[in-house]
This record gives sequence, structure tokens and C-alpha cells, in this order.
Amino acid sequence: MLKQTLQQKLLQKLSPQQIQFIKLLQVPTVSLDARIKEELEENPALEDGSLTNMSEPTEEYPDRDPDDNFEMEERSTEEEFSVEEYIQEDDFNEYSSSYSGDDEDDRKEIPVAIQDSFYENLRNQLDLLALSDKLYQIGLQIIGSLDDDGYLRRPIHSLIDDLAFSQNVIAEEQDVLEILQVVQEFDPAGVGARDLQECLLIQLRKKDTTNPIIQKAVIVIEKYLEEFIKKHYDKIEKQLGVDSVELREIFAEILKLNPKPGDSGAVAGKQLHVIPDFHISNNDGVLHLTLNGRNAPELRVSRSYQEMFAHYEKAEKNDKKMKDAVQFVKQKLDSAKWFIDAIKQRQQTLLKTMNAIMEYQYDYFLKGDDRLLKPMILKDIAERIEMDISTVSRVANSKYVQTEFGTFLLKSFFSEAIQTDSGEEVSNKEVKKILEECIANEDKRKPLADEKLTDILKEKGYSIARRTVAKYREAMNIPVARLRKEL
Repeated sequence: MLKQTLQQKLLQKLSPQQIQFIKLLQVPTVSLDARIKEELEENPALEDGSLTNMSEPTEEYPDRDPDDNFEMEERSTEEEFSVEEYIQEDDFNEYSSSYSGDDEDDRKEIPVAIQDSFYENLRNQLDLLALSDKLYQIGLQIIGSLDDDGYLRRPIHSLIDDLAFSQNVIAEEQDVLEILQVVQEFDPAGVGARDLQECLLIQLRKKDTTNPIIQKAVIVIEKYLEEFIKKHYDKIEKQLGVDSVELREIFAEILKLNPKPGDSGAVAGKQLHVIPDFHISNNDGVLHLTLNGRNAPELRVSRSYQEMFAHYEKAEKNDKKMKDAVQFVKQKLDSAKWFIDAIKQRQQTLLKTMNAIMEYQYDYFLKGDDRLLKPMILKDIAERIEMDISTVSRVANSKYVQTEFGTFLLKSFFSEAIQTDSGEEVSNKEVKKILEECIANEDKRKPLADEKLTDILKEKGYSIARRTVAKYREAMNIPVARLRKEL
């Protein structure tokens, strides 16, 4: 039986322009150029003002209130359009000068040394060998199957299947193992190993095997690798029949080995530099904040599209093709305006958020001492700038600030409060700093257990549970006491 009901609902929806702003906000400076380039390619009504001849007359979009959340009502093609809405004199200085930092420094390209990649280096060594076509193809397949650490993780039978299906090479297991041993002789030492034990043994056997220390190091890796990893030194001493002095020499040789030989050749392909989104300078005790100049691109609405829109507005609107053309041009012009506005609001939000963080942690940014960091959570900054917590989170999770004592992720300045015995609230960063100093100054032959670290903190006035100490230690990537033990 059909029933007719009346319901009232209250829904909150984000407009396409709000979604665009949210996505742009979480993009770091290093990725903003690519995002702008993508928009320029997709929208012909958007232009890069820095590439145009500034001597020619240009028009820009009209200024709009950045706090209007980009609320623009859709209008049908039957409505009258105003060309003046899209035409106004450009003023690039007003648009970008208040946001730009040191443009020359911001836009410097990071030089990368030209050198062979890890895989090219191995292939060059393979090319020097006198091999048959079949064995050469097997060698190429092995090299191509190595992971970034330089290990061969794939089973031999999988390599045989790959050779048969992709290269039409029928290989036996013995053929693959033979060429694998050849690859394992290549540089860097240890490449082509199938596990950590084999990797270390390959490197040790390339050393002077007549040396008794090297011979015993081989025995340790072959028979007592688990005990070595877990630092059960007493058991290894007993099994090898050596004293602590000789065992220290054996371990010293093992610690010289590279557990990830592929890393040495892959460094050039990795991003080693961070492009900061903000710069904080100290001018005689007064902090000055600037936004990276890359965040203020000189974007504008295309003049040709504006003229096209003006032409269509004067034309006959009863023609369906003309209506479609007007709608298309208007859509592109609106999209260009929305994108430029989103970039401007992104700049304002970034500066507003970072300025609030700088003011909150003013003493820290003056001296760079972690002990001066105040307890600060996302809500504290959100209340100061009168924005949502999610907005602050998007800024903090992906942006970096350059200071006189280093470049840091904004997220690292946020911390929870811990109450001391005197009732004072301090940042947990201060507790972590004390833990780090205690562990750095401990006797490595008898490292401090978590219980002892807890007692030390209590003596200093920090009443923290042992499990909390363990959580902080793990967050700092510091192993347990047994694994910190040294001979």
C-alpha cells in the first residue's frame, strides 16, 4: 500500500569550490607547481601571468571577499551576463607581494649529480662479461628483479617462468643459480642476496678470509645470527670460546657491513631536500614570518576568453549553438576565477595558521630549545584563528617551516600536556628530551631499562607510568635496553 509522507532534513554539503579549496590547502609547496600546471592544462581560460608580456594591457578577475567560501549561484544560459564581471585591470604586485618570501632562494633548482642508477651500474658490469645470449638474458632478468635494497626476493621458479613467458627463454634452475652467483660478485658487495644472512656472508667472503677475526665473523653469521641480532653476547662468547675483547673485534667487522647494498646506488634518485612552506627569521628578538614565494603564482583570467565572452554576449542568444558556446566560455571563466580565489584563500589560511603557531610558541622559535615548547593541540590554534580543527590539521600535516635552527614539519610543534608534581603543565616534548639525554648518557654495557627511566623522571618531578615511558621511547625509535647493550 502506497503512503505519502513529508520529511524535513537538515543537511550540510560542501560546494565544489569549497572542495577545491580543501584539496589545495593540503598540497605542500613542493607539489603546488604541479597542481597549478595541471589546472593550466585543463582550463584554457586560466593563464600564468609570469609568462605574459606585462607591457600589454591585461585584465584580471575582480576581487572578491575571501571569506565568502566561494558561494556562487549557478545561473542559466537564459540570464544576462555582465562582461565587466570578468574584466578589470591587473595588479600583480597587490596580488603577490604580501605573500612572497625570497623568490630567488625559493625557486632555486636542486642540483642532482649525473650518475648511473643502481640497475644501470649492475647492467654495465654484466655487459663486460663474455656470456651467451641465453645467460645474458637470465642476468638481465635477475638484475631487473632486485628490490631497492639490492635483494632478490623472488623465488627461482618465478624467474624461470618470467623468462619463458616474457623473453621466450627456456632456462633450467641450475642456469639461473649459476648467473645469480655471478651477479653476487658485482659491486656493491652483497647485491643479489636472497636474505640478510646471505648478504652479510657475501661481503665477509670478499674480505681477507685468512684473518682469524673474519673467519669467526663468518661463523657468527652462519650459526649465531639470531643471537647476534638479539645481542646474546654471553652465549656467543661461550660457543666461540673467545673473550669479550676478541668478540668486540669480531662484531666491529660485522658492523662495517652494509645490510642494504642497493641503498648506496639509489640515493641519487631519492628526494633529499625539503622545500619549506614558511620562513621564520629573528630580527633582534622580533620574529618575522614569510610565506614561500612559490605559493603566490601570478595567475589571471585569459584576455582572449574575456573578449570571446564579450562577443558572445552581444550576439544573438536564441541560437542553441550560441547558448552552448556562451555556457562553455562562462564555465571556463568561472572555473579560472574560482581557482585563483582558492589559491588566494590558501595563502591567507596558511599565513594565518602559521602566524598563530609562531605566536603560541614564540619563545621556542626565538631559541630553538625543545624545552620551551608549550603544550599545544590542534584545538588551541583552531580557536585562535576561528577556523575548524580539520583546517589546522591539513596545514600542520603537510607543511614545513624553515627556522634559524632547522626545517621542521608543523606537526612536530603540537604536543600533549603533562602535569608535573608542582602542578605545572609542560609539553611531552620536554619529557622526551629528558629521556633522549638519559639514554644518550647511559652506560652502554648496562643500559637503562624502562623502569629505571621512569624512576629518573619521577625524581625530576614527572610522574609518568612505565608504559608511557615505553610509548615515548618507541615514538623516538629507540630500542629496548637489551638491544642498546654494547660490549
